[in-house]
Amino acid sequence: MAMLRKWMKLLARTPLHPQWLLGRRRFPAGIAGVCGSLLDIGAANRWIEHYLPDGVDYVALDYPPTGQDLYGARPHVFADAARLPFLEGHFDGVVCLEVLEHVPDPAAVMKEIARVLRQGGHAWVSMPFLYPLHDAPFDFQRYTKYGLQRDVEQVGLKIVSLKKSGHAMRTAGLLMCLAIAGGVHAQRGLLRLALLPIALIAVITINVVVWLSSLVMPDWSHMAMGHELEVRKP
Repeated sequence: MAMLRKWMKLLARTPLHPQWLLGRRRFPAGIAGVCGSLLDIGAANRWIEHYLPDGVDYVALDYPPTGQDLYGARPHVFADAARLPFLEGHFDGVVCLEVLEHVPDPAAVMKEIARVLRQGGHAWVSMPFLYPLHDAPFDFQRYTKYGLQRDVEQVGLKIVSLKKSGHAMRTAGLLMCLAIAGGVHAQRGLLRLALLPIALIAVITINVVVWLSSLVMPDWSHMAMGHELEVRKP
C-alpha cells in the first residue's frame, strides 16, 4: 500500500494519475503583493509561505484533528478557525484555502476572518464544489458561489473577485477518474490487483480525451471543481 502511494505521488503530474485534470495547486493572485502580516488558516505544509515577498509577517494556523493527525502540519499555532486567538484587526491579509468544507460552521469562520482583518485588508478563500468526500469524518459541506457570497456579505466583507475553478469538461472527467480509482482502492486482495490495469487504462484514456475536448468545447459556468474568492474589509 505504501509503495502504491509512492508511485501515485510520482505520477501526480501525468495523465496516469486520477487527479491530473485538477491541475497544479494555484497561488491566489494578489497575495504576492501583500504587505505587513498574513494569517494562513489551514496552513498544512505552509506552502503559501514560499510565495510571499520578503518582510511579510507570516503566521501559519491549523486544527489538530486534521492538520496534525491527517497531514502532519507544523504551524505556528494550533487553534479552531471559528475562534481565532488574535486581536481584532490584527492582520493585513488572511488566506483560507480548501478549509471551509472541513469546519462545522463556515459562517463562523468567515466572521472570524472579518474580525481579525484590518480595515482595507484582503482575504483569499477557496472551497471545492464538485469533489468527492475526503478527510472523513471532517468533511461537512460544499457551497455554490451564492452560498459563499451570502456568508461573505453577512459579515460585512466586500467581494473583489469570485470565480470558479476548473473547466466543466475537466470537472466531469476528474469525477469519472476519481470514481474509477476510488472504487478500485476500496477493494481488497486479488480483486484490487485484477482491476488496477483496467483502471489505469480507463484513467489515462479519460484524462487525455477530456483534456483535448476541453480545448475546443465551451465551458459551462454551472459546473465547477471549486470556487475562489478575494474579499476586502471596507
